[in-house]
Amino acid sequence: MVPDVLLELKYNQPSCQSSFCHHTVIRINNLITTFDSLGSKNVKKYHLTEFIREAQELPLLDVRSPAEFETGHLPGAISFPLFSNEERAEIGTLYKQEGKPEAIKRGLDIIGPKMRQFIEKAAALESTQLALYCWRGGMRSESMAWLFERYGLETVVLEGGYKTYRRAVLQFFDQKLPIVVLTGYTGSQKTRLLHLMREEGAQVIDLEGLANHQGSSFGNRKSSGQPPTEHFQNLVYEAFIGMDFNRPIWIEDESKHIGQVSLPDALYDQKSNCPHVFVEIESAERVDFLVQDYGELSAAQLIAATHSIQPKLGNDKATKAITAIESGDLKTAASLILTYYDSRYRKSIQRKSKLIQKHYQIPMAEIPNLAQELARWHPKS
Repeated sequence: MVPDVLLELKYNQPSCQSSFCHHTVIRINNLITTFDSLGSKNVKKYHLTEFIREAQELPLLDVRSPAEFETGHLPGAISFPLFSNEERAEIGTLYKQEGKPEAIKRGLDIIGPKMRQFIEKAAALESTQLALYCWRGGMRSESMAWLFERYGLETVVLEGGYKTYRRAVLQFFDQKLPIVVLTGYTGSQKTRLLHLMREEGAQVIDLEGLANHQGSSFGNRKSSGQPPTEHFQNLVYEAFIGMDFNRPIWIEDESKHIGQVSLPDALYDQKSNCPHVFVEIESAERVDFLVQDYGELSAAQLIAATHSIQPKLGNDKATKAITAIESGDLKTAASLILTYYDSRYRKSIQRKSKLIQKHYQIPMAEIPNLAQELARWHPKS
């Protein structure tokens, strides 16, 4: 049941059409005075580590605008915007042009009619406690927390807001992490091997899974869409902080960019200097696997992917590969295309030869057995 004081928020719009009616100001100011007479509680603010711990079992609300949320947010958060994208832009412009008092008044003009809606939406979450944050832990999260607490909900607010979280994400990878990199030529089923290792108890972070991309021009055609880089990095951070740093953390050998998203600079730099395990499988088996893996793509998609690497593959090989795709001979096309990817990986592996602590030359059928072995293996310090 919504308290009587909140029934005022039903808000019958006055007939005037001005952006900030005198009638609106009076109603909102009266409402604020009534809320204050109910008694005030201190908004609970927590530093990031405490906030994450406190928020684990609570609905987590991101009260920034939808566009800010879309760019990146704390994993698991619900978009619960105080202002729409357009409203936020309007208030920001007003703040710059006319100052803070006018921006606050306009904010009240916008928020007043929505306050009951906020309460009912929060109540529908069926929790007596809510965790929330805005960009800097300022007016947006404090205002929403104030409203919720007047209604009787307890709130936990992130000190410093999402800005603090992003700083933690980027600084996290400055520390030395027990990363082991699994490397190998295209089509070696590295991702499958990592998943099998995880089933055997190894600590694995699937970067391609988090990026929703298989890391090549052809993998791009299989992707159903990627998160923004900022949110991808948040997901990577969340995956790492749940790991035991006294044990190896396995990742696949990726370039700086996985499709349209990028690894954090510090993570990529660290990955380039970590112990590596090289799994080598004969090209014939890899060709068969790639035909099976990418055979579901249309000829048009395969041809578009081939065109995208044509400058590096070479016009002659690209033309032959496209002709093979058009005739349905995917095995020949895959063999031609692998010459480019194998050449690139060969140079990369040669550059990091001193980092390779294990080199396995195996048939693909041995991947499950290798997963068991690597899950128990520890690199040299």
